[in-house]
Amino acid sequence: MLERCLLLCALLLTAQSSAALTIYKFTDANGVVSFTDRPTAGATVVVPRERIVEHLEKQVHLNIKKDKGVHSLFVRNDTYAPVEVELQVTALKNVLGVTEQTIHRVIPARSALRLAVLSPRQAGKALSYTPKLRYSLGDPGRQPQGYSYPLPWQGGPFRLSQGPNGAFSHFGIKSRYAMDIAMPEGTPIIAARAGTVVKTENGQSGHGADPSGNFVRILHDDGTMGVYLHLMRGSVSVKEGQHVVVGSALARSGNTGNSSGPHLHFVVQRNGGLGLESIPYRFAERVDSLPNFAVGGN
Repeated sequence: MLERCLLLCALLLTAQSSAALTIYKFTDANGVVSFTDRPTAGATVVVPRERIVEHLEKQVHLNIKKDKGVHSLFVRNDTYAPVEVELQVTALKNVLGVTEQTIHRVIPARSALRLAVLSPRQAGKALSYTPKLRYSLGDPGRQPQGYSYPLPWQGGPFRLSQGPNGAFSHFGIKSRYAMDIAMPEGTPIIAARAGTVVKTENGQSGHGADPSGNFVRILHDDGTMGVYLHLMRGSVSVKEGQHVVVGSALARSGNTGNSSGPHLHFVVQRNGGLGLESIPYRFAERVDSLPNFAVGGN
């Protein structure tokens, strides 16, 4: 499997611009999977997707408390990180207490905050309005601090298979400074920086619906977050809310989600304003390329 990942990397080395190549995946009669940049009978096109998708629907939500005709709008944040929220209240009818404007707040971890109190303009008549909530993990007001990341795995040496601005899948705002390190499945993955575990996924097998696969997200003291993706199913050994230090065991590497072969996808992110964005970082030790097929990458 590792050899097939290296073959895919070699194919993408030919990219000379940020435009992604068309890559085909082919399985022969013996079940061997190959990748090629040439159309082949029976092959399917590999379609890369944004690897990191936030799913906070069950952890960040709007609650409306009604008492004697007055509506109090609260947002509850059940995550272990601050969350930036934007509440829009539109289509107002018989409403006092808010205009058709946007309310921005940062809600601390594991807390609720009242954002608006609505009352009837004409007593005895019902209120009518449309609330819309947007949110993103993290506090956009925090500034990243310089940090040199120890290698987040044990064993090796392993090599970089895709670096920053990689043409295959490191071109989105959430992943553009990510690094992929090819390694055998089951390699121990460890924390490269101390922090609090914010989110985990541990139940995906193979190439599931979530392109991230199994992952661990850790919030650092400066508001940045380190994310370890494509982990082996059932291997995540930390829980949300747990504090970890450098070297803490997190999981084992895998090949889940939108993965072209066994590897660790490691990225550092911050909230850039109602959305996660990848930011540059550096490893404390040299990681050689395969060579790296990332256009403009290291």
